[in-house]
Amino acid sequence: HPMPVQEKVIPYLVNDEHEDIIALAQTGTGKTAAFGLPLIQKIDTSKKRTQFLVISPTRELCLQIADDLKSYAKYRDKVRVVAVFGGASIERQISSIKKGAHIISATPGRLLDLINRRVIDIRSVDTVILDEADEMLNMGFIDDMEERMKHTNPDKRTLLFSATMPKRITDLARKYMDGYELLKVKEQLTTNL
Repeated sequence: HPMPVQEKVIPYLVNDEHEDIIALAQTGTGKTAAFGLPLIQKIDTSKKRTQFLVISPTRELCLQIADDLKSYAKYRDKVRVVAVFGGASIERQISSIKKGAHIISATPGRLLDLINRRVIDIRSVDTVILDEADEMLNMGFIDDMEERMKHTNPDKRTLLFSATMPKRITDLARKYMDGYELLKVKEQLTTNL
């Protein structure tokens, strides 16, 4: 059975509309499958360019997202997912991107470095996913991300996932998202006995 966040988000992503989404959901609620499964279905493997960009605040989450997306794409031939994050060989990451990366899972710092090196062209990305946006705000990455959002494809779809909705996130959404749909997910608390 799908998790509540998946029940709310997936229908918006599988339709052909281009609506931006903000989903308020806690960590560990199935968000990666909520955005990952529909996006994998939409990948055009005949195109080498990056179609989807997932930005998350930590290396661990970046790797987890990339691993999950690779797992979801197991039965789709030629889908390429690349994780880019600090603390690992940038040369290896550049090589992987140049071979073709349909989805890039990135941390903000390494993403900015690769954009500045002209390895990643965010102007052609179809969808940008900001995962745990409130954590990126807490870690001081939102200013950098806001600067980069100015240079993305104006026709892209933006998906923002956050556990909370501080004013700065609301301001970012109003500025860079077109008529977004706000989806609030209340998770049931379970206790292991």
